[in-house]
Amino acid sequence: PRIAGKQLELLREAVPRAPRIAVLWNPRTQGNDLALREVEGAGRTLGVELQVVEAYSPDDLDSAFRAMTAKRAGAVHVLGDVMFTSSAASLAQLAARDRRPAMYSQREFVDAGGLMSYGPRLADNFRRAATYVDKILKGAKPGDLPIEQPTTFELVINANAVRALGVAIPPSLLSRANRVIQ
Repeated sequence: PRIAGKQLELLREAVPRAPRIAVLWNPRTQGNDLALREVEGAGRTLGVELQVVEAYSPDDLDSAFRAMTAKRAGAVHVLGDVMFTSSAASLAQLAARDRRPAMYSQREFVDAGGLMSYGPRLADNFRRAATYVDKILKGAKPGDLPIEQPTTFELVINANAVRALGVAIPPSLLSRANRVIQ
């Protein structure tokens, strides 16, 4: 959950003049309440006014973005969620339609046209999972294996979205990006 606060910090750095930042989340996803609390704490520290917007299914996304427009959210932070990931293209299109800069938890959103993402490299997680499967198939007890957390994170920025949104990403943020998609 702590990564959600870092994501908000990076989004704030990208759009420092956004009057309000919406936080899109799915309350039904286990662990998202912890991520939301982390974002709220980071928001207080950064002096950012947040608008929490719920979406339970892909059918809720359009109305969620209308709610952001009604409250004049200048950007949106999309918390990590499988349902959101499966709707990456729709979310990127909604953000583009509303000219709303968005921070996502996975690179797939940026590949679909979203502005930026910061999160663990999923390919690394899959490789580590394969190592665990190998150990279990060789007789290791799953309960005896240590719990691991991601150690490699990447910041990805979509240059096309930057231009389309008219966002001036600070050079210091661009220089920290692991990848800038042209």
